[in-house]
Amino acid sequence: MTRRQDFLLGVLGAAAAFGACEAVSRAGIVRRAYLPPASEVLARAARLAGDRAFLDGIGVTLRAWALGLGLACAIAVPLGLLLGAVPVVEAAVRALIEFLRPLPSVALIPLVSLLLGSGTRTEVTLIAYASLWPVLFNTVYGLAETDPLAKDTLRAFGFGRVAVLLRVELPATAPFIAAGVRISASVALILAVATEILSGFGQGLGIFIAEAQTEPDGTRDVLAGVVWAGVLGLVINGVLVGAERRLFAWAREPGPAQRKPARSRA
Repeated sequence: MTRRQDFLLGVLGAAAAFGACEAVSRAGIVRRAYLPPASEVLARAARLAGDRAFLDGIGVTLRAWALGLGLACAIAVPLGLLLGAVPVVEAAVRALIEFLRPLPSVALIPLVSLLLGSGTRTEVTLIAYASLWPVLFNTVYGLAETDPLAKDTLRAFGFGRVAVLLRVELPATAPFIAAGVRISASVALILAVATEILSGFGQGLGIFIAEAQTEPDGTRDVLAGVVWAGVLGLVINGVLVGAERRLFAWAREPGPAQRKPARSRA
């Protein structure tokens, strides 16, 4: 299936979901107070694009998202390389990692707020904590998938451990790291909005949604905020997927065993 076909099918699916929500609301199956027509929600989301205060809140959310994701990558990539390269270290911290990984970040909001206070530091810390795991495990997995023949070849020519890491292991692991970053980017956006909603302080897209929930007729604004969150996630994912395709096109090429055999000419 080509990219154009994927795009057209995605547009068709979105149009079908839009039509279903519009029909359900217009037909009165669900009260408009609970599910406004999709056209009204999209119109409200479009008008928010001209609201300076709303756009400032979007900027605050994206800044926390970028800081948290950057911090997670700065920690996860070196730590993943260390765990993947030194089995003794990986075995020593495995139990701790498996204990920390299932802890939901939103459940840590009271504790982190108590330690760091309210504001951007708390939000960035929670985002970094949740975003760290996909990058970490993808780095470890990618390092384990490195071609052992390439490593042995460099060692045979007298290259040391650091040279093997920089010349073979890190380039081979880079596509796995990029995939982990793409997954973590979505997780970071979810945490950025959720932390703002649950904490109830500061500024951002989550604060807009939380405040709209308290309004008598705020469902439309809540859904408009959700639409903006979805659009941000779609744009971020699209940018990262495009970057992956450009930077690691070689990793997507089929190997000799996967290529179709050439047809013999009669």
